[in-house]
Amino acid sequence: MKNTILNTFPVVIIEQTQTAAEMIEAITQKVEQSKTRSAWDRGVKAYAIELLENLAEQADGGYITREDLSSRDNLRKALLNGARDWREFSEGGCSLCYDCDIAERLCAPWELRKTRNGERNPNSRETWINVQTRALYQAARLIVSKAF
Repeated sequence: MKNTILNTFPVVIIEQTQTAAEMIEAITQKVEQSKTRSAWDRGVKAYAIELLENLAEQADGGYITREDLSSRDNLRKALLNGARDWREFSEGGCSLCYDCDIAERLCAPWELRKTRNGERNPNSRETWINVQTRALYQAARLIVSKAF
């Protein structure tokens, strides 16, 4: 029992002394190591890495502190970068703006042909911005799951 406590104690100290940039780098490595099987999953992973890069820039500029990353809710707020939700984030131009770019990131080749590289809506119920909103939500969930 003593060995277990002694072996885990230094790890806790290291985690408590990490800066925001170090925490973001650790999360980024975990996200990059996650396996993807579909075009959608690869796109969500790309969004997650993009969100973490934006967060790292904010940390380097002093806008994000360690406390901003200390809980799930704080991390979600930091990822949203002032937006109310992922729809506002997406519609506000904080991520990809053009339908063809969104389609290229999230679709398999057969889906790109079906939608003429994003010229057509992805389905009868959504626009490409709506699809991006869903992907950003899932990217944020991926980040939070790797962080905690």
